[in-house]
Amino acid sequence: MATCGMRRIKLGSQGLEVSAQGFGCAHYGPSKPETDDIALLHHANISGPHTNELLLAKALKDGMREKVVLATKFGCILVKGKRDVRGDPEYVRAACEASLKRLDVSCIDLYYQHRVDARVPIEITISELETISQPESVKGERYMATVPTFKNSDTPPLCSWNAV
Repeated sequence: MATCGMRRIKLGSQGLEVSAQGFGCAHYGPSKPETDDIALLHHANISGPHTNELLLAKALKDGMREKVVLATKFGCILVKGKRDVRGDPEYVRAACEASLKRLDVSCIDLYYQHRVDARVPIEITISELETISQPESVKGERYMATVPTFKNSDTPPLCSWNAV
């Protein structure tokens, strides 16, 4: 399993070593009912890269998965240390399968494209999203938030479309 590789620093003169980034756990107000908790966990497969999904998988154990909506994106890749994009069907399917495996889940609630690949017609990417959404691996809407033609339009939800 991959590790985060977080840089560590020494605090003070007594040798206390901590991660360079911490997680604040202070009380933020009166207790709220569990139904008011944050229930959307959103990330991208490129984050880490990929180690965020491995860490999130640990958090989703012991019944937590059933209490959250899991959203993830695909499309950003690293090629020789530089970012690029992919939206071809083979990549879309492979990225979904890899995310399911790293997250150790059987279903992603919301799956969409991080960045549009101008080399692939958008209809091809959407068609593959429709194909992988048919089984139980992806539920909910599949869309791309960064595609200008889909923003602020009255385009029907993707689940009502028929792939070409």
